[in-house]
Amino acid sequence: MDFKDQLKNLFPDHIESNEPEDVQQEDHVLYIQKEPMICKFEKRKGKATTIIEGYQGSDEDFKILAKEIKTKLSVGGTFKDDSIIIQGDYRDKIMAILKEKGFKTKRVGG
Repeated sequence: MDFKDQLKNLFPDHIESNEPEDVQQEDHVLYIQKEPMICKFEKRKGKATTIIEGYQGSDEDFKILAKEIKTKLSVGGTFKDDSIIIQGDYRDKIMAILKEKGFKTKRVGG
């Protein structure tokens, strides 16, 4: 018994359509702020971390930005207490990514 036959048995009144569905994708625009985002370097438990703070938009936008930075750099990190914590010292690369998106950044710590 084929998969389509099983579906026909479950839903006998269903009419199959070969037309592709129109899926609208919205480009999510991040909030651009006036104050610069702070990109600082810290050592936590002996390991280097980069912390990004100062985003004034919604938390959901900040989480999307965190995920994008982590995937572009292929590193681990988290979003916690209105800041993005990235494992390793990637201040220069993160600042370049943020500048591409139109954010102002400020380098702090070392």
